[in-house]
Amino acid sequence: MTEKVEGTAETPEEELAEGTLLSHLIELRGRLLKIALSVVVIFVCLIPWASEIFVLASEPLVSVLPGGKMIATEVASPLITPFKLTFFVALFIAMPVVLYQIWAFVAPGLYKKEKHFAMPLVATSIVLFYAGVAFAYYLVFPLIFKFFTGVAPQGVEVQTDISKYLDFIITIIFAFGLAFEVPIATVLIVWTGLTTPAKLSRARPYIFLGAFVVGMFLTPPDVISQTLLAVPIYLLFEMGILMSKIFVIRNEEPEEETDTAS
Repeated sequence: MTEKVEGTAETPEEELAEGTLLSHLIELRGRLLKIALSVVVIFVCLIPWASEIFVLASEPLVSVLPGGKMIATEVASPLITPFKLTFFVALFIAMPVVLYQIWAFVAPGLYKKEKHFAMPLVATSIVLFYAGVAFAYYLVFPLIFKFFTGVAPQGVEVQTDISKYLDFIITIIFAFGLAFEVPIATVLIVWTGLTTPAKLSRARPYIFLGAFVVGMFLTPPDVISQTLLAVPIYLLFEMGILMSKIFVIRNEEPEEETDTAS
């Protein structure tokens, strides 16, 4: 008879856990492939308009430059920079697909009530992200570029390299896009039970100070851009408190009705 070696046999629970983990990894790979494919497809479709996209993105700075033109200090910059910008634009456009794939991966582990709550959050997060991008392009860029070119010392001609400009605007756009997700983050923190709207309200002074600290790290070292990021972060935090209060009320009412009925 063959003796069973101790410690080598797997229990049904271990086999089930291993199979579940493997299926989750396979699903995650599929979701990531869909995200990558959506970005690549949009990028390929936008390539013919790469130059026009760069002209549109550079308009806030070019309109205030003394000569009305930027420069390219590297040989390949005139070719690479517009394509690089087009890729980021494709990523911005594909953001709904990215957030939906994240939602679809997490959704099976949620309760029915949580799914009904999460879908509006996903839609709101998409709108807020695009609102942050629009806020940066239409309000922040004209102000800070006018400020930067206006404070140049006499005898200094401002000539911005296109690759440096692209790195600058991508950083700012991502910073504002993520900063506008503060209400969603606030609601999720309350939803998980880590805190309450009342506790968040008492933390207002710290949040206000923290908003300026975040603005200091995510924006160039000037007061205007830091303030333009810090103030929306704080206002969006207040919006998040209001949203979390509405959420808490809506979720406590059914529980109270259940307790009353019992």
